[in-house]
Amino acid sequence: MKKLLFLILGVNFLITNAYSQKNMEPLKVGVIGLTHTHVHWIFGSEPRGDIKIVGIVEPNRALAQKYAEQHKFSMELVYSSMEEMLEEVKPEAVTAFGTIYEHLEVVEAAAPRGIHVMVEKPLAVSMSHAKRMKELAQKHNIHLLTNYETTWYPTTHKAYELVKEQRAIGEIRKIMVHDGHKGPKKIGVNQEFLEWLTDPEQNGGGAEVDFGCYGVNLLTWFMEGKKPNSVTAITQQLQPENNPKVNDESIILLQYDSMVAVIQGSWNWPIGRKDMEIYGVNGVVYADNRHDLRMRISEGYDGYEEQVMKLDERPAPFDDPFALLAAVVNNEIQLDAYDLNALENNMLVVEILEAAKKSAELNKTIQFKN
Repeated sequence: MKKLLFLILGVNFLITNAYSQKNMEPLKVGVIGLTHTHVHWIFGSEPRGDIKIVGIVEPNRALAQKYAEQHKFSMELVYSSMEEMLEEVKPEAVTAFGTIYEHLEVVEAAAPRGIHVMVEKPLAVSMSHAKRMKELAQKHNIHLLTNYETTWYPTTHKAYELVKEQRAIGEIRKIMVHDGHKGPKKIGVNQEFLEWLTDPEQNGGGAEVDFGCYGVNLLTWFMEGKKPNSVTAITQQLQPENNPKVNDESIILLQYDSMVAVIQGSWNWPIGRKDMEIYGVNGVVYADNRHDLRMRISEGYDGYEEQVMKLDERPAPFDDPFALLAAVVNNEIQLDAYDLNALENNMLVVEILEAAKKSAELNKTIQFKN
């Protein structure tokens, strides 16, 4: 009887150990495109051990060589086409670091092979692209995630906790989101990135797409997927010498039943910023940057009691996009429908951005139907 018990315990240990070892194995990831400089992020993330880059697609060999020298990877990892890389190395997931227009092509190649996809923000250049991407993801049962820098800010999630879960400032009345910098050319992005970032077809627009998407993504999360009643936007080109094909200034107004939102995505900020202000009936939360958050509770007319917080990084895998991707693919984490990375959230982001572009073009408010 003792021998049988030890045998059963031994088998259980081996099974548990094998499962643990499997979970510890890094997710095999292919990187498609090197023209989006956010790609440095995944190379910096790989040493964490959550992922292993098994193939890279970049037809520009000179550009690939620069990255290879900087990040110390072999040029043998680099392929000139998606089909070649996907067939030869068979990654479990791919990340898209090319143009926004190319996101659809990535999903078209990966989804039928059962390969999961993470794209950089926003999800797509248009609703027609987004709908096709969603259709493919659902048909082939793959995860399709979108990555935003602000998703990984501890302040983003602390603000949500204070406002939505603790109701620390009362019912929300206004959210203001500010994102951007001096402009792609002024901050010195490399030529390969600049060429498509300032192209209306390849990027889907100008500053309202590049930086307006952050605010729309956050609002969709705070509003739990509820569509705004209306979208009103203005855009302007203040740097024609640097951005001749697209606007570089945008303000998007979203109107809900009991609150409003102001989203300012700009390539004209004198100082780069990604911050948010949330106003409730009793106070305000300021998410000033990645780590600094303030909450003010109203006292009288213009007085307030202020609490200042310096936040640590979030625990793994919620501190890194590729760690989260691995956790989702391995079924360790299940995203809610309107989580910041989730497909349903980002479908609505594209829909609202498309309405914003139409509003600015027609100089009129676009009504939404919930």
